[in-house]
Amino acid sequence: MEYEISFLYFLQQMGEHPMLLISVLLTLGVIFVNGWTDAPNAIATCVSTRCIDVNKAIIMAAICNFFGVLIMTVFNAKVAMTIKNMVNFEGDNDKALIALCAALAAIVIWAIGAWAFGIPTSESHALIAGLTGAAIALQGGLKGVNGAEWMKVIYGLVLSTLGGFVLGFLICKCMTMIFYHCDREKMNRFFQGGQIAGGAAMAFVHGAQDGQKFMGVLLLGLFLVNGQEDTVGAAIPVWMMLLCSIVMGVGTSIGGKKIIKSVGMDMVKLEKYQGFSADIAATFSILASTLFGIPVSTTHVKTTAIMGVGAVKRKSAINYSVVKDMVLAWVLTFPGCGLIGFAMAKLFLLVAS
Repeated sequence: MEYEISFLYFLQQMGEHPMLLISVLLTLGVIFVNGWTDAPNAIATCVSTRCIDVNKAIIMAAICNFFGVLIMTVFNAKVAMTIKNMVNFEGDNDKALIALCAALAAIVIWAIGAWAFGIPTSESHALIAGLTGAAIALQGGLKGVNGAEWMKVIYGLVLSTLGGFVLGFLICKCMTMIFYHCDREKMNRFFQGGQIAGGAAMAFVHGAQDGQKFMGVLLLGLFLVNGQEDTVGAAIPVWMMLLCSIVMGVGTSIGGKKIIKSVGMDMVKLEKYQGFSADIAATFSILASTLFGIPVSTTHVKTTAIMGVGAVKRKSAINYSVVKDMVLAWVLTFPGCGLIGFAMAKLFLLVAS
């Protein structure tokens, strides 16, 4: 039977445990950065094709993120526990909490650096890399790293990336054939509404994936300071979902426009039917991964879906210099965040001792 944690109890625990307070502040910082650098991918296409005003799109994304967490957590909360299973501290909860804080700090540092260049990053993979780097620092090697869970992440990365590209290509190809003889003005009106719905669906599955992970991190911090190694039996409370959705929405409103420009405008010049195709392809790919409990990067899926859509017209329609920068950021995320997580764990350990 599941039980729900009250907001007052959570505040009380933060007052009694300074490390929990630090982990909560860092997690909220990561959620803010996620809204700043990752959540804008969900609405990039519908904004770039002028189907909806950017400020209205941000509000829509915040609401849909919330419902994504709320509804998908009821059906399937497997993704929320993936992060915890990445490393094993063999009952040493103090070290586990330090590693968690170090990983969260690594995400914030890495994501802000990438945002400065307008490059979307994956906070999910940054968290996994940072947590692994911290575990290596605290345990002096790879003995605490769960290889099976790491392989799940690799499978998710490969499958979701290929799925995004292939689905984007196929759906766009179908749209091109179906609407080939249609009146251009009527077609654009149809896809304008379709893109708004597609952007809302993308925001929903973004909440289902990334929102779940961060809820899991918040609960895990609470359980670790109370001597428990996992969050089995705890329901994610509605107040926590609402808090994180608001923080993510604020992040998107402050820094999201730069990412929207990189993903929705600079990489491929999209028409409305192409933006719709990319949104539907990415939504199905992320939803399937979430239902199977596989953690994926919404950034990777959405950008590869846009590449697949661009490839339908011609390969030269894709701005490969922008793609190169994004791929470089993705490749460097694992070693980069791993090293930052390693360094931050050593620093936190020094401060705590």
